[in-house]
Amino acid sequence: MTDKKLLIGSEEWCGFAELGIPAIKARVDSGARTSSIHAFNVHRFRRDGESWVSFEVHPLENNRHTVIRCERPIVDKRTVKNSSGTSEDRYVIRTPIRLGDDQWDIEVTLANRDSMGYRMLLGREAMNGRVIVDPELSFCLGDVEPSELSDFYGKNETVKSGLKIGLLASDELLYSNQRILEAGKERGHEMVFLNIKQCYMKLDALEPEVHARGGKIISDLDAVITRIRPSVTFYGCAITRHFESMGVYTVNSSAAVTQSRDKLYSLQLLLKNGISIPTTGFANSPIDTNDLIEMVGGAPLIVKLLEGSQGRGVVLAETKKAAESVINAFKALKANLLVQEFIKEAEGKDLRCFVIDGKVVASIERVAAPGEFRANLHQGGTAAFVKITADEKALALKATKTLGLMVAGVDIIRSKKGPLLLEVNSSPGLEGIEVATGKDIAGMIISSIEKKLKWKREIASQ
Repeated sequence: MTDKKLLIGSEEWCGFAELGIPAIKARVDSGARTSSIHAFNVHRFRRDGESWVSFEVHPLENNRHTVIRCERPIVDKRTVKNSSGTSEDRYVIRTPIRLGDDQWDIEVTLANRDSMGYRMLLGREAMNGRVIVDPELSFCLGDVEPSELSDFYGKNETVKSGLKIGLLASDELLYSNQRILEAGKERGHEMVFLNIKQCYMKLDALEPEVHARGGKIISDLDAVITRIRPSVTFYGCAITRHFESMGVYTVNSSAAVTQSRDKLYSLQLLLKNGISIPTTGFANSPIDTNDLIEMVGGAPLIVKLLEGSQGRGVVLAETKKAAESVINAFKALKANLLVQEFIKEAEGKDLRCFVIDGKVVASIERVAAPGEFRANLHQGGTAAFVKITADEKALALKATKTLGLMVAGVDIIRSKKGPLLLEVNSSPGLEGIEVATGKDIAGMIISSIEKKLKWKREIASQ
């Protein structure tokens, strides 16, 4: 019997003729029960009284520009554990797979695999009784040359038939901005990058306008996604307000970004709404340094410079003497400063909860690099998926709602007193949380705009 079975390695090229996918590289995984294929823009619809699903596929690794649109009947919907260990509901379709010269029907779940190395995973149910796997081998059934892939997919492009969405930010090449632009294009929308410093506006009661460098009028936008750096908050929010006056939907709004960026006001607003934070003191070049230190429980404590030409810094003062030295140094700048209780039991860890439209869509635990006291992924820190508690989820949602943000990164620290809010970021980065969780956060942001504007992709009928 074994001589009739196909010998395959740990990775093989396969094809799905009925999906219009002539070649896709698959990771062969006998440890996984179910096969899955990369899918995004997944929409359920009815055809001739039956449940169907439409979806789009990036068949090539590290290539978001090549897109294949597929439609298949739904055969099931299952709860599957992803690579992060979390459960998610996935549609199941049935379609013929081609491996070498052989072809047979298999069941495949639809999952977003953008952050994974392979667009296709071949599980044991699809291989039972048909193949033998030698994990030391690869491409036993033949490799596919780049020229062949170019012939297969060279002319496939995303059809643009959707919204016109602007991204108001400073650096077009930043990972987060690139992901949002790509996610919008993948879903068929026209995406326009708007450099904050290159935009200017015409204030007119009858014909308000926003112009880009060169005098180009920015018009016909359905929505604007705001990702405003702290250094350009005032001007970025002014541009955002102008779009709002023109009837353009903004994510996040100018008012929400403005109050979230005012650290003191946002903390006061959060406290007023019953949200717990580490004990905090705020002063302007205080005379009573000792009283300020004792106010937050003494050393160790955190000292933050909120304003001033020297920039903003965060310092851990481990002793009372060190705290006095730092505070006295800030006095010379005649700057506003904030001192905050140091949560020792957190051991350099905090939580980042990503909230979109009133839902916590992903959460990670960030761990500080050796020698650092606070988690920072830009300074050697690490991040991993974490399951948050109901209290932590409620805290993240309440904080986001209080500040009026639709998209936010909420930083929480675990303490003996329970979860405490550290900060709410109105322009959260996507790279750390997308890599750690494998979730398409950028796509979720675009999807939330579609929902708000009641836009739906047209489904071809037969």
